[in-house]
Amino acid sequence: MQNQILSHAQIQHKIKRISYQIYEANVEESEIVIAGIEGGGLLFAKKIKRVLQNITNAEITLCKVSMDKKDPVASGVQTSIPEEEYANKSVVLVDDVLNSGTTLIYGVHHFLRVPLKQLKTAVLVNRNHKKYPVKADYKGISLSTSLQEHIKVEFKAKNDSVSLA
Repeated sequence: MQNQILSHAQIQHKIKRISYQIYEANVEESEIVIAGIEGGGLLFAKKIKRVLQNITNAEITLCKVSMDKKDPVASGVQTSIPEEEYANKSVVLVDDVLNSGTTLIYGVHHFLRVPLKQLKTAVLVNRNHKKYPVKADYKGISLSTSLQEHIKVEFKAKNDSVSLA
């Protein structure tokens, strides 16, 4: 049994709103790095990048962030662009769901190894089950769910959805 939380139209609205918030926080920047965590985070980051390219003249650089979400310590964090390409720039780390905060905190830790202008985080769904002191600066929706419930985010052509299972 799945209950739809966000429809395609609602998700498009959230993407546009988050993109405008990112733009407003970076209005003076000539480049913004959108770092999407592999999987749903990268898909969400691509959608944010598309909107940002329509509302700002800043260069929007997409960076893929890879890690083993079950064991980020052992796997480490890798990025698709070298450190010197995001050093001293504004970076937004993007994931689809913020659950315990493990993935986001290891992603943040990776980016803090180099000097940045600023580092912000964006998620589509914030579940409020954090075990690490990490917050989403930009969020589509906050949900108070039980640990047994599962959030399913699907990014499909013209049929994006978020549901609770």
